[in-house]
Amino acid sequence: MAAVLAIAPAAAQAATPKGVWTNPKQSVRVVFQQCGRAMCGKVVWASPKAKADAAAGGGRPLVGSMLFQDFVEEERGLWRGSVLIPDVGQTVSGTIEQTGANTLVGEGCLFGRLGCKTQTWTRMR
Repeated sequence: MAAVLAIAPAAAQAATPKGVWTNPKQSVRVVFQQCGRAMCGKVVWASPKAKADAAAGGGRPLVGSMLFQDFVEEERGLWRGSVLIPDVGQTVSGTIEQTGANTLVGEGCLFGRLGCKTQTWTRMR
């Protein structure tokens, strides 16, 4: 019984995107957390280049920004909400899909299903 209880927290964490994640270039780290009834992702670290790109595009500081906002789970492992694109200073609709315990695929689209970009994020902890 103790072995089952020890495994339960790890399984629960794998079912949600809660935790710290990094983008493919490892230039941004985001902490996903519960924000009311939804999930959100706040930038907790960014490389100098990522900070400069964000400043050039939107003028707001990257670290501390809510990159992912109002993400609600539509089906197990698939979340929908709004994504801030810092280098253009625009918020778009998007999804995140947790495809494994340590893999999160994010997609943001400018208009409907046009101008979409996909990134695979990796869990750091």
